[in-house]
Amino acid sequence: MIIDVHAHLELEESYENRNEVLKRAEEAGVKIIICNGIDPKNNRKILELSKKHSLIKAALGFYPCECDKVSKEEFEKELKFIKKNKKKIIAIGEIGLDKKWDNDFDIQQECFRELISLAQKLDIPIIVHSRMAEEKAIEIMEEMNVKKAVMHCFSGKKKFVQRCIDNKWSLTIPGDIIRGQQFQEMAKMIPLKQILTETDFPVKKFEPADISESLKKIAEIKGLDIQELSNIIFQNYQRLF
Repeated sequence: MIIDVHAHLELEESYENRNEVLKRAEEAGVKIIICNGIDPKNNRKILELSKKHSLIKAALGFYPCECDKVSKEEFEKELKFIKKNKKKIIAIGEIGLDKKWDNDFDIQQECFRELISLAQKLDIPIIVHSRMAEEKAIEIMEEMNVKKAVMHCFSGKKKFVQRCIDNKWSLTIPGDIIRGQQFQEMAKMIPLKQILTETDFPVKKFEPADISESLKKIAEIKGLDIQELSNIIFQNYQRLF
């Protein structure tokens, strides 16, 4: 019962064969792959994929670094498109903040707030990207009283991890946990009811089938049987989405 709550299978130009990736995922026991939209073009690709493949669930959103590349009118038009397709999606994502690149951070924050508001109106979770802007993302989410959220590949300090935990948001464990001490430490901190798994494929080298390896490491850290952990994470997915 393996879950990948953050992937980008729509980006087929970044890897060789989507059908092969899906086949390996099914063979590994993957039941759900949430594809996260990053812009209007890819949002539409994801909707089409979710129609064709039962494994794929759609999350539509706007990547923070894309927000200042469109006009206010184009952004609002996409919000209307997402709202129109509310019955076909299970989350608003990928959304958030990013300070790595030279993008307009004020516009990012404005867009983040609007996307949060839309998710709250639709009563569905948000899937949050917060690279190098973890504290500000948390502040905005707390200010807007966000209840349903997944912190995707969260890389903030332990005090910010704890704030996410205190706010009852879910945090994803990526494939990096196999060798990455930071995510191993985070897995120790996160209560079992708030853990989810992801790959960020193909942005990262891990694909959905590889989550089985992540589960082994998380189970070792938590002192659980892998099947027991897998069931808990599947229940976490069902409860949130």
